[in-house]
Amino acid sequence: MIKMPLDQILAKIKEHSGIADAELNAKIDAKMEELSGLISKEGAAHIIANELSVKLFDAVTGKLQIENILEGMRDVEVLGKVLNISAISTFQRKDGAPGKVANVFIADETGSIRIVLWGDHADLTTTFKEQDILKLKSGYVRENNGKIEIHLNDKSVVVVNPEGETIGEVKATQQSSPASRKSISALVETDDHVELMGTVVQVFEPRFFEVDPTTGRRSRPDGEGIFRDATGNQITPDFSCVMNAVLDDGTETIRVVFFREQAQQLVGKSKEEMMQYKDAPDQFEAVKTDLLGHIVKLTGKVKKNEMFERLEFVTNEVDTKPDPKAELARLETEKAAEPVVAAPAVEKVEEPEMTIVNAPIGGVAVEEVVVEAPTVEKVEEPVVEKEAAEKPASEKNGSLPSIEDL
Repeated sequence: MIKMPLDQILAKIKEHSGIADAELNAKIDAKMEELSGLISKEGAAHIIANELSVKLFDAVTGKLQIENILEGMRDVEVLGKVLNISAISTFQRKDGAPGKVANVFIADETGSIRIVLWGDHADLTTTFKEQDILKLKSGYVRENNGKIEIHLNDKSVVVVNPEGETIGEVKATQQSSPASRKSISALVETDDHVELMGTVVQVFEPRFFEVDPTTGRRSRPDGEGIFRDATGNQITPDFSCVMNAVLDDGTETIRVVFFREQAQQLVGKSKEEMMQYKDAPDQFEAVKTDLLGHIVKLTGKVKKNEMFERLEFVTNEVDTKPDPKAELARLETEKAAEPVVAAPAVEKVEEPEMTIVNAPIGGVAVEEVVVEAPTVEKVEEPVVEKEAAEKPASEKNGSLPSIEDL
């Protein structure tokens, strides 16, 4: 099911019906109350749009601009310019075969979006260059951490720099630009697209929860125990998972959150393999042990955990095998860019003069070094008149004073 964000639904209803904000919101609230809370606000807005004969979705045919791509779309065709390419991550499928995934950001004149390439398509990223134009066909759109992305599988088609295709000035977002590397101790709550690199020092078991099989969004049963989609239709839920781990980069530690694909990438397991831990969590102990001590590179955003009053890191890209040569080159580049601080000038101190003389020692002439000390002006001590004072009795007797004497 294609899912349109609530703000876009409301904008289309107002545009085509001329209804005011207050009246529209009242209609949506009344519809939610009429259906006893069995639908979401988005579902109620869909119903209102239908009652007002407002067509929310135009026929999806041909090439789409990025701003018109919606969650749930299938067989999407899009053209975009390459802005950023990630490394290829590998994992093992349930049948033992190796799996691969890579990410690339593309943009057109209307916006930018992440492209997720699975299987053999991931290898194509090694041939991509920034500013290349990609034509993508037969992709499907999913939501991930609040943002939509296009996934490519074996049925998808990728054409690099197609003949006759051009793109004007692109509209990029912060998410499509390379993430900035930060240390954990330097993270702040507003960091939205940063990169961390550190060692996994603690791993927690995955937790599983129900999701809408079409949109991948969290789904909860109603009062009758029935799961429904955003429009109120009954569904059979799928399951997703979330994992937590603790990362240490030498400056500090932070709890890291891995959702869905990110959790699979971290542990190197397929979705089917992850599901086996839902009913047999004890089998995850071996995975936890294997992950400890691994160095990983993560891209994501910082989020404040209000309950525990701490910062946490939510990942959207996981690299379990960062390239040592690339990281070393990066460190050398950063070191070369550091400003050179000149040492403070030290005032020269004149050394004392030395005179060499011959001095006989035991009948043998030996060269002796005589250091002439600097002349020190003699200072007359003031004359202090001493007054006679009677010694204490204990001193007269030649013994130490007692506590009573003091």
